[in-house]
Parts: sequence; C-alpha cells; structure tokens
Amino acid sequence: MTRARNWLRRAGIAVAVLLILVAIALFAGAQMSEHRRQRLVELPSIQAVAYRTDAASVARGQYLFASRGCVDCHGEKGNGRMFVDDGKGLRIAGPHIAPGPGSVTAAYAPIDWVRAIRHGVNRDGRPLMVMPSEDYNRFTDDDLASLVAYIRQMPPAEGGPAVVDFPLPVRVAYGFGVMKDAAAKIDHSLPPQMPVPDSDMLARGAYVANMCQGCHGAKLQGGKIPGGPPDWPAAPRLTSGEGSVMPNYASAEDFGRMFKTGRRADGSAIQVMPFGSLSQMNDKDVHDLYAYLRSLAGKVPG
Repeated sequence: MTRARNWLRRAGIAVAVLLILVAIALFAGAQMSEHRRQRLVELPSIQAVAYRTDAASVARGQYLFASRGCVDCHGEKGNGRMFVDDGKGLRIAGPHIAPGPGSVTAAYAPIDWVRAIRHGVNRDGRPLMVMPSEDYNRFTDDDLASLVAYIRQMPPAEGGPAVVDFPLPVRVAYGFGVMKDAAAKIDHSLPPQMPVPDSDMLARGAYVANMCQGCHGAKLQGGKIPGGPPDWPAAPRLTSGEGSVMPNYASAEDFGRMFKTGRRADGSAIQVMPFGSLSQMNDKDVHDLYAYLRSLAGKVPG
C-alpha cells in the first residue's frame, strides 16, 4: 500500500513538472513569436522600380492581380478581405492596398513596393505577416511595375489594416521557427529575375510556378501549408516521385479544367486552393506551367 502511494506521489510530481515545463515552453514561444514579428530584416541594397501609368502596364497588372493570388487576400477592390476565420482564434485578413481611406500603401514610395512585394518587409523594415512574398520574389521588374501600376490606379475604396490573429500553438510554432514568415524564407541577395521569352515554354512555366511556392514549398514537394488552419490538408507534391499529383492530369486541358472547376481529374473537390485566382489564368500560363511541372518528372508534353 505504501509502495503504491509512493508511486502515485512520484507520478503526480512528474506530471506537475511536465506541465510546468510545457507552460514555460508555451510562454517562451509566445514571447519569441512577438520578438520575431518585431525584428528588423536586413536587406541588401535594393533598387526601386519606377512607377508606370501606360495602358499596357495597367492591363498586365490587372491580369497579375487577378491571377496571382492578390485578389484572394486583398479583395477585388484591393480594400482588404478576411480570408481565414476558423472560429478557433485563427483570423487572417489582407490589408487595404488600393487608394482610399485606410490604405496601408498611401505613403508608399517606389522602393516600398519592392520591399513589400519581393521581400515581405514593410516600410519600417519589419516582416509582413502572411504576405507570400516567396511567390513574388522572382517577379521581373516589368511585372512588378505593372502590378503596382494597376493597384495605384484602382478606384478609391474604404478598407483597413491587416488582421493576423494566431492561436497560441501557431504563435509558439512561429516563435520557435517551425513556421517561418516570407522574409525568413527568401534569399534577399538574388538579383531581380530577367525577362523570359514567350517562346521558351519551360522557362515561362518555371516563372509561373513561382506562385506555387507559398503552399507547395520552394521545391514544390508539398507538405503542410505554413500558417494554415490545422484541419487544412497538406499541399500535394508537384514534382516527380511518390505522391505526385501531376500524373493524374493527362493534358494541359485537364490541368486547366481543375483550375476552373476546383475539382481533380476524378471529379472530387479540392478543399484548399486559391481558385479565385487560378481560374483567371490565361491558357498560355496554364499550358506553360503544366509543361514545366511535367518536365520535372522527365515527361515534357509535345
């Protein structure tokens, strides 16, 4: 009897110690999370991209805004949009970036657009949370200038700042570096991407595929989507290897149909993908992206 009581007492002490250690870890992770959010990101010397107002640039920018994910986070009017609210403490809204009251870009200079879009850093030098700049870091100067040209001429609207509310487990994961912001993922020393000839299908496909990195990873190998709700499925593998989804699409038309309908080749619905943007991709981008992804498996369509 005495031995059993001693065992129970030791077990209780062990559980209490474990709970204290967990509480300390959670507290430390939450503190480190705030520190990481407020850190200054050192950037190498970067060059501003001059503003443009010509019709061709605005038209290209409108296409990029619609097809590269901007509309999914910032809304059609560019005045912000709540795009994640799981009812459990995870709330994420893109800020108001178009002209008008409350716009976070109202005082932006050309260099500030470069910091935000390519590097995931705000005007104060701190990381922009949930801004997928790893997708946009390789934008050419032409595309970056075109996107900014379109945003700056959008009709004024009312909006507000970003909303980034992480539940404690996500804050702790971010604090300990398990989850990283875009500024921590990007190689800021890379020079801007050079223009890609329209005739180079695979090079253009690789350029378009940059937009997939935020969810599918830098090497497009898939995995848990950083910052997503716990019930989101992992992003699938797009490269060759076991689990790759690319063999499921026999043609670029099948691949593009998935973008338009939100359904896999077998007709089942895809739970998480930015179909609001993907459905706006033109045929050339879809065909070049498909060719590039198939080439990663050593199979280049004719």
